[in-house]
Amino acid sequence: MQEKTKKPALRFKGFDEDWEQCKLGEIILLNGRIGFRGYTEKDIISKEEGGILAFSPTNIVDNKLTMNCKNTYITRFKYDESPEIKIHNGDILFVKTGSTLGKSALVTGLFEDATLNPQVVVMRTNKTDATFLAVLLLTDNVMAQVNSAKIGGAVPTLTETNIKDFDIIVPKMDSEKAQIGLYFSNLDNLITLHQRKYTKLVNIKKSMLEKMFPKNGEDVPEIRFAGFTDPWEQRKLGNIGQTYTGLSGKTKEDFGHGDASFITYMNVFSNPVANPNMIEPIEIDQKQNEVKVGDVFFTTSSETPEEVGMTSVLLKKYGKTYLNSFCFGFRPTEKFDNYFLAYMLRSHSVREKITLLAQGISRYNISKNKVMEITISVPTPEEQKCVGEYFRLLDTLITLHQRKLEKLQHIKKACLEKMFV
Repeated sequence: MQEKTKKPALRFKGFDEDWEQCKLGEIILLNGRIGFRGYTEKDIISKEEGGILAFSPTNIVDNKLTMNCKNTYITRFKYDESPEIKIHNGDILFVKTGSTLGKSALVTGLFEDATLNPQVVVMRTNKTDATFLAVLLLTDNVMAQVNSAKIGGAVPTLTETNIKDFDIIVPKMDSEKAQIGLYFSNLDNLITLHQRKYTKLVNIKKSMLEKMFPKNGEDVPEIRFAGFTDPWEQRKLGNIGQTYTGLSGKTKEDFGHGDASFITYMNVFSNPVANPNMIEPIEIDQKQNEVKVGDVFFTTSSETPEEVGMTSVLLKKYGKTYLNSFCFGFRPTEKFDNYFLAYMLRSHSVREKITLLAQGISRYNISKNKVMEITISVPTPEEQKCVGEYFRLLDTLITLHQRKLEKLQHIKKACLEKMFV
């Protein structure tokens, strides 16, 4: 191995010694026998029937051991009950075979009966801080060796010898290892906290999109703001606005340059309210339909019927702007609260109706004429404003936690680069 610098770019105060180079096999005990071998469908039984939990690569998500997946339980006769190779706190599960080769997770919860499938091995150390080792396995240095040492094509694999032969550089002092491990442990806890908040808000939004708009066949929502009791009015889309087409007659040479812009397909697909920055340049063309603030965009095709006809409302634009050719525009002829319109069209009841219009086999399409026949539920302008503002604030909170999460993940990535050699 080429000689490397022996000091990280960033380290805790009080540590200035060079780190030392060694092989991964010098600081771990690696046991590939802990898992069962060659199980078949008949070996899989339920937990209630006495099955043993078998951890697989799907149990390792974002370098954490998770039970939020379809867990496999196998018959006991496939389980090696030797006490020295049972899973313990402080063990590290490491994927040695398959598409997620090199994924790892520190075991921080006791599992009275648990084993591994053949794709996973367990690392155990009594020579270094386990939390530090778990972080070390995430570094570019180790992952580069995972990729260079793997054998096989469609199903890449690492041998026990490969893994033990990884070159690593570690602090000489156990106290420095412990501080690094604790730092990343605290950082991971913050990431988990914001991930949970983000996920909770996303689930709240999903629930409210179902409960704050009337179900199909009903004229009042399950949940609404105090003071509103009137039934919602049923309106056909085609009676409250007009459609127009997106870009037409263009070739690939027409895109990527020019003084105009167009709203992309992914902008419409991803955002209830169009992102004014998710645009791409194109030449000014007076023959094209120019979008206006307050317009609604519909995607016309997708790979699944559940994702066809996604909508986005335009609240801001810069200069001459058109719509991509895989969407059509809808311009209301009546006054609506734009935020209400944005979220109402993504509500559970409206999405149900649009999904039923999807036609196709390998790719699904909708007809804008059929979409215009859809009936929507509309409350008073005052209630529209309350509902629209609620979802606007909810999306603002979701975006806030998403940005915090992304920032913390960026910090972790940067620290993995600078706090290790």
